[in-house]
Amino acid sequence: MTISIIPSGQACGAAVRGIDLREELSPEVVANLRQAWLQHLVLSFPDQALTDDDLERFTLYFGGFGEDPFIAPINGREHIIAVERTANETAPLFAENWHTDWSFQAVPPAGTCLYGIKIPPIGGDTWFANQHAALDEMPDELRRRLEGKMAVHSAKAAYAPDGMYGQEDQATDRSMVILPSEEANEVRTHPLLRPHPETGRLGLYGCLGYIIGIEGMSDEDALQLLMDTLAWQTSEQFQYRHQWQTNMLVAWDNRAVLHRATGGYEGHHRLLHRTTVADTAKN
Repeated sequence: MTISIIPSGQACGAAVRGIDLREELSPEVVANLRQAWLQHLVLSFPDQALTDDDLERFTLYFGGFGEDPFIAPINGREHIIAVERTANETAPLFAENWHTDWSFQAVPPAGTCLYGIKIPPIGGDTWFANQHAALDEMPDELRRRLEGKMAVHSAKAAYAPDGMYGQEDQATDRSMVILPSEEANEVRTHPLLRPHPETGRLGLYGCLGYIIGIEGMSDEDALQLLMDTLAWQTSEQFQYRHQWQTNMLVAWDNRAVLHRATGGYEGHHRLLHRTTVADTAKN
């Protein structure tokens, strides 16, 4: 098996070829893939005709299954959710704002795996933003404003009953099964400048959205700082724009990148299956 790692030429991301994910991978291959994942932050595996069993097995190479709150799993599975939009769906696009998955958890996930089953011929790119690079190149003045700050994370703006995907959204024609809950109002804190749990490399962690405040700051001052930070951390020079193909698996490091969905495929059915990788590294 000769595996090729082909960098995207953008701020992060690489394609992996010469591997069949339907087969059991050796510990050596898994170690090499993990090293490439930590280096490139987003790995894509094109031309992989995978079953849900294959997707789950691949996920477990990278860690245990993470918890996916507020979204129902697909029938017959505990750890796979469907990211789906039907051809004529009019509900607001899911996950179109910059975020890192489930940063409001006490131990947020290490990564996400997303497998393309039905991919429209146009639109639907996923954008990623390298948060190590964003911190490395950050202006000193902005970095000084962030150093030592603890961010307050919560899912309430999205998944509380009165949130974006709450009671009003439940009346739309959304195809995904979202489960709003009062539990979304809970809060957790994480440092804005956070060492990567595996590499130790310092990076920005999270952004305005799941971050609802900063400890020790007024709401007004915190919002201004978060807006200034968001403008910088999602700048074009830190971005990788990923174009999907049918039968493509993408795995990204939630501890090191932000991501967002895009539309532009109206009139087409889009379906992907997703798993979450738990973070078992020592923080």
